[in-house]
Amino acid sequence: MDAQLSARAIDAVITLALAEDMPFGDLTSTAFLSADATAHAQLVAREPGVLAGGEVFARTFAAVDPGVVVSLHTDDGARFAPGNVLASVQGPARAILGAERVALNLIQRLSGVATLTSQYVAAVAGTGVRVTDTRKTTPGLRALERYAVRCGGGHNHRFSLSDAVMAKDNHLAVLGDSPEALTQAIRTARERLPHTTHIEVEVDRIEQIAPVLAGGADTIMLDNFSLEDLRRGVELIDGAALVEASGGVSLETITGIASTGVDLISVGALTHGARALDLGLDMNLGLGANLGQQMNLSQSTDVNRPGTSA
Repeated sequence: MDAQLSARAIDAVITLALAEDMPFGDLTSTAFLSADATAHAQLVAREPGVLAGGEVFARTFAAVDPGVVVSLHTDDGARFAPGNVLASVQGPARAILGAERVALNLIQRLSGVATLTSQYVAAVAGTGVRVTDTRKTTPGLRALERYAVRCGGGHNHRFSLSDAVMAKDNHLAVLGDSPEALTQAIRTARERLPHTTHIEVEVDRIEQIAPVLAGGADTIMLDNFSLEDLRRGVELIDGAALVEASGGVSLETITGIASTGVDLISVGALTHGARALDLGLDMNLGLGANLGQQMNLSQSTDVNRPGTSA
């Protein structure tokens, strides 16, 4: 998965979201506002956090009307405080009001993911442990939410079932309880796969580690292990594979888990447990045209700023 977020991924989400929110236009704005009415607004933080989704916010307005100009004042991945103005918006009032809810929904959601991720990353600072996300993402928003994880300082696990091998507990259940069958299944998978493919296997008890090692797994996930068993698992694996801890991970437990010597900690809560941050779009009266360095998305479908690329 590219370290950046593509314009295509952003626009695909925006198209669906706008079709849901204004399938036949904005009835209220059309009834109340003239076609030539203009508006000026600011995206203001109501609480502290880490920004993610600035370009998503901007491209949402451009999708409704290319005449809307958005000026981003804070880069993705940067921290902000309550009251900070994160972006300015100016242009046709109907378009701004029509795009407002979708733009806010997306940037609030992504900033929530980035902010929560940054808290988990801070909790393991200095340990060398990588905090990663999982596939427990909002359907349709995976690319955006995983980008937000990166904005918060985290890392991404496999993006989909198609781009990495990870044998989980249910795969192993089909194989049965035989250690020999588990070892052979991993070896057979290795023979079927390209030599560049990384194989990860999830185990939920100590006894499974030896046959998984014998099979030649590259990463072994220790799922829902106690701290004592995590330490034992790390000792048994002894550098022969990467060790990932998963299950029961929270802000209260992650520091202890990191202390056991694991290499990775995967946290589903980074995406499924994040709440939307409180960011508001405040309309301004009598605001002049000087809104800082402006960005007009009508000129290109690809906007190159920190954190985005085509």
